Formats: sequence, C-alpha cells, structure tokens
Amino acid sequence: MSSINFRDDAMEWLEADGLGGFASGTASGKRTRRYHALLLAAATPPTGRCVLVSGLDATVTTPAGRFPISSQLYEPGVVHPDGVRRIESFEPDPWPRWRFRLEDDTVIEQEIFVRRGVPVTVLSWRLAAGPPGTTLEVRPFLAGRDYHALHHENPAFNFEAGATGGRIVWRPYPDVPEIHALTNGAYESRPDWYRRFLYEEERARGLDCVEDLAAPGLFRFALGAGSREAVLILAAGVDGVPPPEGAAETVLKRLRLAERRRRQAFPSRLHRAADDYIVRRGRGRTIVAGYPWFTDWGRDTFIALRGLCLATGRLDEARDILLEWAGSVSEGMLPNRFPDHGDAPEFNSVDASLWYVVAVGDFLDACGRAARTVPPGAMKALAAAVGEILSGYARGTRHGIRLDDDGLLAAGGPGVQLTWMDARVGDRVVTPRIGKPVEVQALWLNALWIARSFSDRFGASFDLGRRAFLERFWNPDGGYLYDVVDVDHRHGTVDASFRPNQIFAVGGLPLPLLEGDRAQSVVDTVEARLLTPSGLRSLAPGEPGYTPRYVGGVRERDGAYHQGTVWPWLLGPFVEAWVRVRGGTAAAKRAARERFHAPLVAQLERAGLGHIFEIADAETPFTPRGCPFQAWSVGEALRLSDIVLKEARARRRTSRRRQASITP
Repeated sequence: MSSINFRDDAMEWLEADGLGGFASGTASGKRTRRYHALLLAAATPPTGRCVLVSGLDATVTTPAGRFPISSQLYEPGVVHPDGVRRIESFEPDPWPRWRFRLEDDTVIEQEIFVRRGVPVTVLSWRLAAGPPGTTLEVRPFLAGRDYHALHHENPAFNFEAGATGGRIVWRPYPDVPEIHALTNGAYESRPDWYRRFLYEEERARGLDCVEDLAAPGLFRFALGAGSREAVLILAAGVDGVPPPEGAAETVLKRLRLAERRRRQAFPSRLHRAADDYIVRRGRGRTIVAGYPWFTDWGRDTFIALRGLCLATGRLDEARDILLEWAGSVSEGMLPNRFPDHGDAPEFNSVDASLWYVVAVGDFLDACGRAARTVPPGAMKALAAAVGEILSGYARGTRHGIRLDDDGLLAAGGPGVQLTWMDARVGDRVVTPRIGKPVEVQALWLNALWIARSFSDRFGASFDLGRRAFLERFWNPDGGYLYDVVDVDHRHGTVDASFRPNQIFAVGGLPLPLLEGDRAQSVVDTVEARLLTPSGLRSLAPGEPGYTPRYVGGVRERDGAYHQGTVWPWLLGPFVEAWVRVRGGTAAAKRAARERFHAPLVAQLERAGLGHIFEIADAETPFTPRGCPFQAWSVGEALRLSDIVLKEARARRRTSRRRQASITP
C-alpha cells in the first residue's frame, strides 16, 4: 500500500456497519461532506439513515500547553482548530488510525472503527509517548437529521443527557434514535451551539453547504504514563439492536478483537471492500449501490452482485439477494429503486430486470462449478422471476418496452431515461436513447439464452433477435456498433455516437454476440477512443456534447454525467472482451493484468481509500468524482481479478503441488 497523503481532504475513509449505516471522513480529519459523520445509522436497514453524531473536537493538554488534534472547516473557509498540522501519519488499514505529534514531542494515537452488524462506532486514544499528567478533552457534535439534509440551530434540540455508570444517553429529537455513549471518561454538561460549519464538497456540487451542530458537553480522560486508553463508544438506539453493555475498556477489547479477526479473514483489500456493500434488508440481503448517498438500486445490485458475491465465492449471499428481489417483479419489471415501506417503487429501468436474469444465470453457473445444490424452493422462485420478466417484456410493459418484430427489444418514450445512462437536467433527458440501445439488446439476447435452461419458449425469439442484431447494429463505415437503432422508434434510423455500450456485445456478458474481425474491431476502437487508466469514457472525445470535466453545479454535472465522464465499472467488460478476442490465452491474461488490472487496483489509493470511486474526469489527471465508494466499481474489479488472475492462481497452485511432490 502506498503512502497516504493525510493532509489531502480528497482522501476519504469508510467504516460500514452492514445495516446501511456508516462512519466516514477524510484523512485530514476535516469534514467536507454533509455525509461525513461518526455515527450515521439506518433506522430501517438499509434505509432511514440519520446523522446522529457528526464529528468532534479533541484537545490534548500537557505541561507545555493545550494542543488540538482535530480540525473543522467553518464559513467562509476558516480551519479551526489546527489539529491537521500535528498529524504525523495516517493509516486506513485495518481501520482509520492517526498518529499525532505535538510541539513538545508528545505522541497520541487515535483510531476509529465500526463493528459489523451493529450501529456502533468505536473511538480510542492512547498516549504513545509523553509526560505524566497528560489529559484529553473530547467535545462531540450532535445533529439528529436525515443524512441528505442539513442541521440548523433551533430551540427544539434536547441537550439533556441521561447518565448511568459509564453510559451517557442523548435524545436530540423525539423522532430520531437515541445516542448512547459508553466511555471511561468523565462527562460534563456544557450545552452550546457551534455554527456555520462549511462542507466544501457540497459547495462544489452547488448544494447547500453550511450547518450548525449541537455540542452538549465534554468528555475528559487521563492519558498519563500507565493510564488506560481513552474510550468513547457511540451507539444508535435502533429497534432490535441493543447497545453494547459492560465496562468501556472491556467492550473496546471485545469489539476490537472480533473486528480485527473478521477483517483478517478476507484475502485482499478488494474482498474486504466488497463486504461493505452487502447489507441486511428485512430478513434478507441486498447491495448498497454506493456510499455515502446511495441505497440499494436494482441495476446496480445485479451488476455488482456478480463481482461482490459470485467472484468471491459468497454464493449464499448471492442467493439471498436474488430471492429478496424475486418477489418484486411487476409486469415483467423489477424496480430500479427497491420499494421501502409506504413508498411506491420506481419502475424506470429497462435493463435492471435483464441484469437480474444475467445474475441468476451466473449464480447457477457458479453453483455448478462449486458443486453446490440450489434448494428446490429457491430454484423455483428464481425460475418464476426469470420467466415473468421475459414474458412481461415479450408482451409489452411500461414505458414502451416490448419485443419488436425483428426479435429485438424496443423501449423508451419522451421524458423517460430507461438505460444506465440515466442523467437528466430538469425536464431534459440528457441521453434519452429511445429505441433499441445496443447494450439492452445484448442483455436481452443473453437473458433469452440463459432462459433456455428453464424453458424452451424463447428459442425462436433468440435466433431471430441475434440475426437482426448482427445485421442492424454494424456500422460499416466506422467499424463499430451503432449506439441505438430505430431511434425514437423510427425504423431504420441510427445513433452513431461512439459510446462504450457496444462493448457488451463482446465482453461483460456470458454470451458474446460478435466474433472474429468485427469483435476485434470493436475492442480496438473502444481501446483507442475510450480507454483511460480509470475506466472507459462514456462518450468519445470529438463527439458532439463531449464534456472533459465533471464539475460545476447540479445542472452542469448532470449534463456531463454520460458525456465523456469515465466509469471504472466498464473496465470489467472491456478487459473481458480484450482477453476474449485474443483467444482467452494465458499470455492475453498476463498482458491484461499488467496493462489494465494493475492500474485499476492502483485506484484503491485514490478518493475512497480501499475502494474504487464511481466516476472520473474524462481527461488527465482523471480526477475521481461522484461517489467515492461505489459497489459496481468494486464488483467489476473483483470480477476482472477473477478473469485475469485465475490462470496465475492455478499456475501457483500447480507450482506448489510440484514443489511438495519433490520435497523430502
């Protein structure tokens, strides 16, 4: 792992609780997003997210004076206090750890981690070097708001704290969870408001960016020689999840040991990152699309599942996720946003349901390779969901989605964005792609092909559609595939914009639709015009509307989202296609590891530490943008690892067996 620039506010850490809640922040300690918090809990996992404890101020006192080890950013851009300048080192693994060196050479070590499966954040401080009589003061900042909102000074906030032994309990507002603080420090009530915190990332996104937070009091700890660690364990009072009980030091040791063992069990940082996205929903499982602002979305779930679960051998979780969604099929469609209690599901995606079928096919294939038997009840539910999806699409469903006479799938209407290129600015859909988008046809034909294992009803549609695809999507003048045919449902019209969606005809799906020279031409042209070290551009430079930077306010960013912006998740299908057109040889996989896989893994040190971000600028230096922790970016990196490292792992196992056979 390379050295982390701990003064870079763009370096962000994440501690997820497996319920949809999390703690997050920057290596510098400054909070730059409304989502940066120490205790952000999901009241109805994985939704109902509420920011309970936003941050804290921490100050160390020695005989030489008082030294802050925290930093806040206030309007109009003032950093106070100045703890960031005392950071000597920062390490994100196995969880965020800071080492502060004070002016008198006192050294303080601080760590933060979240225990998986409970809404609990553990903070501790230790005197690594310093004089007797050293003390620590910690002042927490409370909110009690929806995680998308901002908090402002108001008379309704309840500063009162209940105290029992080493536990302090706050209830900021009647309709938010209680905040439990288990500590070995002494608490003193000092209610006050801290005003005008500034969140730079929100300001850069053109959003509200100033917040007031409530400071109910101080915790004081002795940190002299031989003193115990200072412990502050924050827990949300969520129904069905009791806060930890016992002495603070005992609970710290228990949680630290359990969490260290859990993390050490993963074979790589990517595998450990994958675990952050797999969360509880009711009695089942689902996948959070990204942190800090996404919940679980249909399209993202099924794209990410193949890497997060199948490439990592987590077949039970994959089964649970697929079954959790199986009951949500309506008129052949799965919601792109999972329905919450009392909310109407959003059926606004043509491809989410098709990605579900692909994920089911890959799941069954993985079970076969692992000699795992799928329970009859699960198989029946999965087959029913697949059949309902394909039947619904074939007879026609919402938003003009229907099987056309040529065996291809038509979809879309004015004002609706149905594909993954789903940005809109006000009432304007930036990339409407109405008609027959190329990747939708690849998904449709793969879904029909997969369904043959359940039924022979779709064989004729598959044969007809594949012939039509090969005849209608090839652009002979450019040597690549059209992005959309029958644009706006006008037969014979085409959109020749050079986009990455065509790569799914060669890689990224179980069945490639192109072979030979055409497949090679698509891969070579995509590599030449769209490939970057961070992923594929969403539109080629020189095309109308190409936008090199994802910057500005909401309208500017939404307008740039699919107009050149780089997407790391697309590197998975591209590299699979690149290896396929080279015969899938060991030499091709070795070359892919060096040329594509290694630069992608290097992204773990940028933006979301240990994870891969959502998007990046289309031009050098390809600055990470959007969500710093993205499920399908991590998932496709894992799936890609499985593709290009499989041969290497097999070779190492063979080498070890040979070595063992000749060792006396």
